[in-house]
Amino acid sequence: MTLTAVLFAGGTSRRMGADKAALMFAGEPLWSRQLGLLRELQPQTLWVSARSRPAWCPPGIEVVLDEPPSRGPLSGLAATLQRLQTSHLLALAIDLPQMPAGHLHQLWSLARLGCGVIPMSSKYAEPLCAIYPVEAAVAAKTALAGDDASLQSLAQILLRRNHTQSYPLNEAERLLYRNVNTPADLLK
Repeated sequence: MTLTAVLFAGGTSRRMGADKAALMFAGEPLWSRQLGLLRELQPQTLWVSARSRPAWCPPGIEVVLDEPPSRGPLSGLAATLQRLQTSHLLALAIDLPQMPAGHLHQLWSLARLGCGVIPMSSKYAEPLCAIYPVEAAVAAKTALAGDDASLQSLAQILLRRNHTQSYPLNEAERLLYRNVNTPADLLK
């Protein structure tokens, strides 16, 4: 099995009022922290998914632009899965500052050929910190062309088709998935 890792940074940060990627967390910008986490997995390829190339993106890291039409994170996921040349894609959102590399390693260890891993917090999927097999590309492209751009719906389709398995998060792990949407979220 081979891995591509992608940092999702295509949101508009409306509620934050500033680019989330540039926010400081534990002494470094979120973009730098998250790319560092992904590098720890030693992926074959490392990408950034965004609407356009971010000013902060280091040279040498390819930016995969959202697949039109713009349908939120589904546009980025569909675009990265279409370009995938490895067996799996690890997706990580820019706004999950509590995520440790060890948890990402754990998710990767659970993946199998043809099957990724989607963490589940109660009844909701955590699709922006998940592992997708290359086989998920067709379902993502179909969803992008359809009426439902929800990653929750896509996650359920992939689970039903056995392209992913669920990973039930325990109470402590759920805290790792708290995203930052407002300045106050950084203080929690």
